[in-house]
Amino acid sequence: MLSTVARRAVARTVNPVVRGWMNYYGRFYRSALYPLFDRINTYLLRWIQKKYRVGMKQALQRLAQGHTLRPKYFAHWTWAAPAGARSRTTRAV
Repeated sequence: MLSTVARRAVARTVNPVVRGWMNYYGRFYRSALYPLFDRINTYLLRWIQKKYRVGMKQALQRLAQGHTLRPKYFAHWTWAAPAGARSRTTRAV
């Protein structure tokens, strides 16, 4: 119960600001936002690590699982998925 409330509080705090950046900067300099989105995901990973006391690998899995279950939970996930949720493509040899 508390973890759900904490996640909602984080999303409620971050989403309006990120949406504003996406609307403003996305109009003329969208590529500048992708490093910012990666940085936000890094902060989310650190938060998961501290809150649940897990390592980086498990934090990445949890973030990817969260993206899979709710891809629009954080506003920036509509443009850039977290690192663990990105699909890996294999090259045909």
